[in-house]
Amino acid sequence: MDVSGLRIALFSGNYNMTVDGANKALNRLVGYLLSKGAAVRVYSPTVANPDFEPTGDLVSVPSMPIPNRPEYRIPLNFSSRVREDLTAFAPNIMHISSPDRVSRQAAAWARRRKLPVACSVHTRFETYFRYYNLSFVEPIIVAWLRKLYRRCDALIAPSESFAQVLREQRMNYDIGIWTRGVEREVFNPSRRDMSWRRSWGIADDMPVIAFLGRLVMEKGLDVFADAIDQLQRRKVEHEVVVIGEGPAGDWFESRLPDAKFVGFQGGEDLARALASCDVFFNPSVTETFGNVTLEAMACGLPVVAARATGSASIVKDRVTGYLVAPGSITGFADHLQRYCQDDMLRGSHGAAALAESQNYEWDAINQAVADTYIRLIRQKQRRG
Repeated sequence: MDVSGLRIALFSGNYNMTVDGANKALNRLVGYLLSKGAAVRVYSPTVANPDFEPTGDLVSVPSMPIPNRPEYRIPLNFSSRVREDLTAFAPNIMHISSPDRVSRQAAAWARRRKLPVACSVHTRFETYFRYYNLSFVEPIIVAWLRKLYRRCDALIAPSESFAQVLREQRMNYDIGIWTRGVEREVFNPSRRDMSWRRSWGIADDMPVIAFLGRLVMEKGLDVFADAIDQLQRRKVEHEVVVIGEGPAGDWFESRLPDAKFVGFQGGEDLARALASCDVFFNPSVTETFGNVTLEAMACGLPVVAARATGSASIVKDRVTGYLVAPGSITGFADHLQRYCQDDMLRGSHGAAALAESQNYEWDAINQAVADTYIRLIRQKQRRG
């Protein structure tokens, strides 16, 4: 079997409603599979005005808005309409990408038909509760996830560091790697635009620290703000540019009143904003890969990041940036200060980050997922 023999049913909790690293990767994967002759059918909640057009055929799954986060929707049920469409499509492998109820029902549907089930894991769901004073729920969520993941034929993780976490949590014993690529024709140092900086009132010689991501607490907004506070107390000259929007935006602006909040940016506008900064700061511990970190590196920015899943697999400590113990405000501030005050160090680590980013090629990365599909189908056929 080759890629053209694949018939993949993909279940996603958010395929194109809102932009995030996971659904951008899923759409790119589907595009690659279709280009190689595979048949793909995507099942996901839909909205009237999604953030972007979906790649491939998308079937709407019954859903409802998440309370207090209406930009996201919860898949509700594996309806008869969805089941009939799935049966007519006749997949030879199931790919689920979120642990919601519909994905669980779809996986059970596949198991009854002796079809292999692959599950890509895109975020550390269990860690989110720490940011809403619900950390006591974390062991329950881990057990709930394990029940699903152990029933899948294989998990697919976006980084080796996260795969190791999954192994330690005994989620599954077949865990492949589906890392991420970067569009180097979009994200590169030539996007740096001094006139854009000046339009935001930033002096040419002022070091700029960038934040990029959805403005939600689980991205480590509190840690970011606390580290910037330390720089200010130390009287370290710098500016902060915040790229993104989200429900915690007002809180973040109140904590960083001097920062430049440039809002959501996409494509070349995002690349320009990133490349026009000087240092990328990512304190989050919830990412399983960190697409934003890779995009910043492709723009030639050194990185200060939490030593956590995702970043630990991308950033080479003291070569392309610095990895810091999660939550260490002083540690983050120390390394940000080094970069702000030493432009030669900033330049050498930025050049190394750019070189490292060139190792991430999308086609080879997506082919690895296709190879996993083919392997699982063959294994299932051998077992009868």
